[in-house]
Parts: sequence; C-alpha cells; structure tokens
Amino acid sequence: MLNKYMTMALGEARKSKKDIPVAALIVKNGEIVSLQINKREEDNQTIAHAEILAIIEANKKLNNWRLDDCDMYVTLEPCPMCAWAILNARIKNLYFGSVDLKYGAFGSAIDLSKLANSKINVKGGILEDDCNQLIKDYFENLRNEK
Repeated sequence: MLNKYMTMALGEARKSKKDIPVAALIVKNGEIVSLQINKREEDNQTIAHAEILAIIEANKKLNNWRLDDCDMYVTLEPCPMCAWAILNARIKNLYFGSVDLKYGAFGSAIDLSKLANSKINVKGGILEDDCNQLIKDYFENLRNEK
C-alpha cells in the first residue's frame, strides 16, 4: 500500500506547473480523504504547501481538526511549518519519499516529533529514487529556463 499511495502522490506532484513538485495525500481507513500539491506560487500564499492544503481539506471533509486515524504520504520530507501542522493534526503515520537534508523536520535537518513528544510513526524513503528525480528535474528545468 505504501508504494500505491506514494505513486498516486507522485502522479499528482507531476502536475505542478509553477511550484516545486510536492504532493501530499491523506488516507483514512483505506479511503483517500485529500490529495494536494504545492500552490505557493500559483496562489501567492506563503503557507500553501501541499501538506497544509491536504490537512485543511481533510479537516473539512471529516469535519474534525483531529486526524488521529489518518496516514499522510508526501513526496518530500515536510519542512518545520508543515511538520508542526502534521503533529498538531495528530496524524497517525507519515510516509515520505525524498529526504530533505536542508529543511526536513522529521529526522533529516531536525526532528520536531521529539520536541512535541509525539507518537507519530514516520517512515521515509518510500519510492525515494522517483521522488528525488522529480525534484531534480524540476530544478534542472528551472535553471535551463534562466
């Protein structure tokens, strides 16, 4: 199931036009509750990261700010802002693809789950090569456009 949901997230991330191609997918009881991509550039919103948008959508659909029994799949390790939102939403399991050594907040640059004394289960490296390639291609194309 990990690869299935991460493959879906990757497919969505590939649709990104202006933003860094990151997608976040939230699943509850085997049902997809939310699937979002980064939209900071598209929407001119500082906090329009895929994870934040996915949490907002899931909150609305489930009519609850607590996402206790939900799993999140993200193509890139969440940044500190998104990590804190994930922890506050009480997401049960977080699965991510690419490790983010510069901003990753679930063990790479920092681990906010320890600061929050959270019980979240975190597993990185899901389809990591595919996720890494997507980010690499995005930045290569960006450099070539300049």
